[in-house]
Amino acid sequence: MMSAARKERVHIIGAGLAGLAAAVKLTAAGRAVRMYEVAGHAGGRCRSFDDAALGRRIDNGNHLLLSGNGEAMAYLAAIGASDTMWQPRQAAFAFVDLETDQRWSIRPGKGRLPFWLFDSDRRVPGSTAFQYLAALKLLWAPASATVADCFDANSPLYKQFWEPLAIAALNSKPEEAAARLLLPVLMQTLGRGEVACRPCIPRVGLSESLIDPAVAFIAAKGGDIRFHQRINHFGFGGDRLDHLDVDDGRVTLAENDFVVLAGPPETASELVPELTVPQQYRAIVNAHFLLENPVADPNFTGVINAFSQWIFVRGNVASVTISAATGVIDQGAEKTASRLWPEVCRVLGLAALPLPPYRIIKEKRATIAQTPAQELRRPPTATRWNNLMLAGDWTATGLPATIEGAISSGNKAAAAILRNR
Repeated sequence: MMSAARKERVHIIGAGLAGLAAAVKLTAAGRAVRMYEVAGHAGGRCRSFDDAALGRRIDNGNHLLLSGNGEAMAYLAAIGASDTMWQPRQAAFAFVDLETDQRWSIRPGKGRLPFWLFDSDRRVPGSTAFQYLAALKLLWAPASATVADCFDANSPLYKQFWEPLAIAALNSKPEEAAARLLLPVLMQTLGRGEVACRPCIPRVGLSESLIDPAVAFIAAKGGDIRFHQRINHFGFGGDRLDHLDVDDGRVTLAENDFVVLAGPPETASELVPELTVPQQYRAIVNAHFLLENPVADPNFTGVINAFSQWIFVRGNVASVTISAATGVIDQGAEKTASRLWPEVCRVLGLAALPLPPYRIIKEKRATIAQTPAQELRRPPTATRWNNLMLAGDWTATGLPATIEGAISSGNKAAAAILRNR
């Protein structure tokens, strides 16, 4: 049986990005931290692994960070991993329409004022600068509004820009995605000019950039990460959490101990009575293909009027992302790969090659459904128990359920604890 937790320890349940972010903040501030992770590794839905089919190390999915994601950039700096990310010198977002074979790039300007929209070479072909002003509707969109409510869904610009942006950022179709969640995405990035829009892609993998350095940082600061440890029960007493029942036994909490619950929402609802959490999810499907020739620098392309949505290339692996993939998740791997590979060839300018080695990765619960109704179910950081905080991209961060949202939630939980000194 475990010994009782010592004074002023923070117990963090879950070693995904939210839990790691909280642990980094707390250990940097000198707090004793113990983490419990049911899996045998950290990272949760953000991780890398060696794939036998490809003979390469790949990520479980494509998670795009932009230089304007302040919480993520600060996290990378804190764990000494900023140089593990590749950035282009200037932001440019390539697109191709497979119905027309038209290609273009969105290239934001330097300043906060969007004068770049008056340069036809920087925006979607056929669009006008004033059509982009529809985004201002997001500023006063009611809580019930969807992304589609704020734009002209019949316009070419919607199909070529707003729709792919919304699906990528919110993992939900624009017809159901909460408009209020798209606004902070635009304000963090396009609203701050080109310097905030530069893609940040791991040079090696998600684990090597976001996970492994954090685990090393926490350990160097005296943090204790315990894998293969499931929390089976929370014991409450009065206005506080009194003990945790872990696989190894009971952990009694000292008077000044805190707990950060950074597991998924379904785990939180099982452990915490009367807790309201999101109940619906959206899937993401990722496909990884082995290429004959590697590329010098990572790159990615948005794909319009296609089965593919985004194609990332790093080294000699092309990775395709399909967000809001409810209709694809139950499709067989070979069928999915066979539909995607010809599109990869067209986008990358390859000959019509036979299907190469591939790996299909499906995340049925990749994110919560980011609809207005589910947004109202996202709980705040603090709970009615004074020593229990919540963290996770499903909590009320005001951001979409992304890497930036997950890290923000962990930072919020850590800040709440540090304020209680």
